[in-house]
Amino acid sequence: MAQILIYAFSIGLTLLIPVIYYRNYKRKVRIAREKLQRATTLGLTEPISLHPKIDPNRCIGVGGCVKACPEGEILGIIDGRAELVSPSKCIGHGACQLACPVDAISLVFGTERRGVEIPYVKPNFETNVEGIFIAGELGGMGLIRNAITQGAEAIDYIAESLRDRDPGMFDVAIIGAGPAGIAATLEAEKHGLRYLTLEQDDIGGTVLSYPRQKLVMTQPMDIPLWGKFKRRAITKEELIELWMEILQKTGVDIRTFEKVQDIDREDGAYQIISSKGEYLARRVLLAIGRRGTPRKLGVPGERSPKVAYKLIEPEQYQRKKVLVVGGGDSAVEAALSLADQPGTDVTLSYRRAAFTRIREENYDRIHEAMSRDRVHVLYESRVLEIQPTSVLIEKQGTEFVIDNDYVFVFIGGELPFQFLQRIGIQIEMKYGER
Repeated sequence: MAQILIYAFSIGLTLLIPVIYYRNYKRKVRIAREKLQRATTLGLTEPISLHPKIDPNRCIGVGGCVKACPEGEILGIIDGRAELVSPSKCIGHGACQLACPVDAISLVFGTERRGVEIPYVKPNFETNVEGIFIAGELGGMGLIRNAITQGAEAIDYIAESLRDRDPGMFDVAIIGAGPAGIAATLEAEKHGLRYLTLEQDDIGGTVLSYPRQKLVMTQPMDIPLWGKFKRRAITKEELIELWMEILQKTGVDIRTFEKVQDIDREDGAYQIISSKGEYLARRVLLAIGRRGTPRKLGVPGERSPKVAYKLIEPEQYQRKKVLVVGGGDSAVEAALSLADQPGTDVTLSYRRAAFTRIREENYDRIHEAMSRDRVHVLYESRVLEIQPTSVLIEKQGTEFVIDNDYVFVFIGGELPFQFLQRIGIQIEMKYGER
């Protein structure tokens, strides 16, 4: 009798396992469909950075890519194939590509509808100009961990390419001291290279332009000469403090507040012309940001001292009337930071009819702020003129004036095209391709 019961239990368990698996699978598919539907309804279907592209002919739907994503289920399984169900949340980690057992995922820039301009870069980070390399945000890698990895790997390739040394010049000139430039400097020190690192501002690069206490999401990363950094969330101030601690303990040399003005080819090497001097280097690594010069509105009054293109200390604008212009993450985050200040009246002007290029969490936060009248959003509007105590705005054919103390413009930055083209680097437009 006991054997019969055990046998019956085994059969029941055998039959139950597939039922549980099937129900769990159907639940995950339903969640994936709901996420995709939400993204479509809200217009959040455009990835904002490097993102996965799935080949449906190769995908076998095992779901390893879904589980691998450290940002949550940005990918989902629908109709037996992986699909990007929360595109605006993707920040280009690339873990999904590594997890795919059949190489059905490639990481691409831009989409079929929205192209992204990227400098031409080979797999070894060298541009079309021999001896000039690019790593980090300029090449499309805005994620801190990816930028650090690229900066170190680029130096590895550069060190390998230097079969001999010339004591009369630097082995490599590293331009920029953001995450990629700092990692490259540390790796150059590790290789024993004679390096020169120049930064036009201070340590941190683009991170310095973030608002105070902004969370900089990271993943565990290997920092040259330092080791594993395991935290997954860190504020801007904490990250800068970490960089300073690393630089102090390793003793590497970074020359800040020295802007590179030009790079010229000279007898197989490169002459670096900066605001403070001239240098010769065998190789050049560009680790500068993509923002370049902030894009301007091009309207009367824009040169007023009340107009700014970055927000560092929102506390300065308490009880002021502030206009934020733009509809990306930077604009939305600035508007929300300003709205947190006591008595600050915040208006956001955006030329489109809805936010379509921001992360989903920012979408939820800005709409909550709108529902509570903390931020007034003017869709389909544009600034016509900035006046001393007001701003002239046009919305759907109607012009009106709002009282105003300060204007913050976040409509993107222009790639340093003139600089890149002057030294011969090609710029490519990517439409959903690597």
